[in-house]
Amino acid sequence: MSTEIQELPEIGEIVIATITKIMDHGVYVNLDEYDGAQGFLHISEVAPGWIRNVGKFVRTGEKKVLLVKKVNPTRSEIDLSLKQVSRDQRKKKLLQVKRTEKGKTLLDNVKTKANLSSKEINDLEEELYNKFDSVYDAFSDIAIKGILVLNDLKLSKKILSAIEEISSKIKIPHVEIRGMLEITNPRSTGLDIIKKTLLDVSKEDENTNIKISYIGAPKYRLHISAQTFKEAEKALKPTLSKIQGAIEKKDGTFKFTREESKKSRV
Repeated sequence: MSTEIQELPEIGEIVIATITKIMDHGVYVNLDEYDGAQGFLHISEVAPGWIRNVGKFVRTGEKKVLLVKKVNPTRSEIDLSLKQVSRDQRKKKLLQVKRTEKGKTLLDNVKTKANLSSKEINDLEEELYNKFDSVYDAFSDIAIKGILVLNDLKLSKKILSAIEEISSKIKIPHVEIRGMLEITNPRSTGLDIIKKTLLDVSKEDENTNIKISYIGAPKYRLHISAQTFKEAEKALKPTLSKIQGAIEKKDGTFKFTREESKKSRV
């Protein structure tokens, strides 16, 4: 007779849990990602300060993002904390869960469209995880760069066709940094100098798309779009530096005023 050992989280791990029972001294939960393993959230770890009524902070059936404080494998005891989870940790975990759920839906769609067996879809999932951080990341990358990103994987034509069609329907996150450029040049060829400078920095590559539109002398609007604000910000500084350097080198003036950034899906 063999006893199966249940997988447990590690200390310091951020987990998703469902509230199952509220007591005066704390809360019992089931860990969603660990086959419903039970954990305990002591009243002192629910919120900062003294708490009279735990029910004011949590409800039965509610899902919470919690921090694993202590794990006793021999007794399968897991102590958790709600108050020690930062806003950024909570946001990151919820995004991770959302992406995982989307990944499962995408695989289900491939399974139906390509008429795959459970084993085939499991094999496909394993292949994607060997190359990407998640299934959703795989489909997003295909939506941006095309099905050729899977060239190194040995997938059948029917699977590739299904993945390509489903990926084409994914809306990719899109962010944009905007700002006002005020540029002048006193030389007789000043307008040509400005035009050439702006054309030289207007480019589109794998990560960013830089566009400059004319508003009315001496004003121009700069648009930098990318998948993430980090990528857009990374392109902003060298772009402004290049424009300023080229303009001031030829006796011109340069000023940049940043406008509100925006995020959308394309």
